[in-house]
Amino acid sequence: MLPGVFRLRLPLPWPGVPHCNAWAVAAGDGFVLFDTGMHGPDSLAHLERALAMCGLRLEQARLVVCTHAHSDHCGQAATIVERAGCEVWMHPNHEHLTRMVEDPDAVFARRMEVARQSGVPEAPLRRYASERTSQGSGIAGPIEPERDLLSGVAIGTDLGDWIVYETPGHAPSHVCLFQPERRVLISGDHLLGRISLYFDYGYSPDPVGEFLNSLDVVETLDARLCLAGHGRSFTDVHAHVQGNRALVGERLERVLQAVTGEARTAFEVVPHVYGESLSTQNAHWLLSKILGYLTHLQAIGKIRRIPGEPERWAA
Repeated sequence: MLPGVFRLRLPLPWPGVPHCNAWAVAAGDGFVLFDTGMHGPDSLAHLERALAMCGLRLEQARLVVCTHAHSDHCGQAATIVERAGCEVWMHPNHEHLTRMVEDPDAVFARRMEVARQSGVPEAPLRRYASERTSQGSGIAGPIEPERDLLSGVAIGTDLGDWIVYETPGHAPSHVCLFQPERRVLISGDHLLGRISLYFDYGYSPDPVGEFLNSLDVVETLDARLCLAGHGRSFTDVHAHVQGNRALVGERLERVLQAVTGEARTAFEVVPHVYGESLSTQNAHWLLSKILGYLTHLQAIGKIRRIPGEPERWAA
């Protein structure tokens, strides 16, 4: 790893996603913190322990920069800002976060309605509602960014300036940060240590299309080292970009095949693409991705939406 760059590996409560990465980069007498980890029991203690292993203290944070408004990347921002007295910067399109903070019950109700419209039967819907966890949103409190992370904004550190590039798709608020002299990319969840896809559905008309465009943006940077939001850092950035494109293409083809010859609900498409049915653990995750693929195929004229209760899709 580069001198002055510290990886903070923080635990998460999600099956299959046990950790996330925050990155502390030296800046004067302190550091800039890129992402924060998720808020929960003992989460601040985990962050402070990780910082201490790098010889840092939370109070030395001079700025918090969030790559996107998901709880595992900005969940502790409110607490850190209060403790360190620093600012937090984030992309302005963070409605998907503010809704969760202000009215989590409304967000859950909306998820239930989307699932119902997608053809999920009533029995598993009732079971999903009854098993809803009480662990909270994973966000310590309201976040009021002092500056919008828009393309071209620079964040100063001892390694030089990190330039903001807007990379929506995974989330409408997503940005990557690039240090051009050292060709280092802080990628958030746009590129990960292992190729894995997720798209926030319902906050933009075509998140999959946005993601593909964002891959083009990142590829032109010619980064030689990627510091990802999950998993290990990696140097084969071009290969990861190509791998993501290939996986999106494969998923789109499977979705298209699933609705060719027979109109199907999003719920009915899931096993054709992933080989598994929905469960309490994966329902929101898989449906959001399937709906992202369906809306992208609709946007490029390959399929059509058939209104109804539930709605269906056909080639």
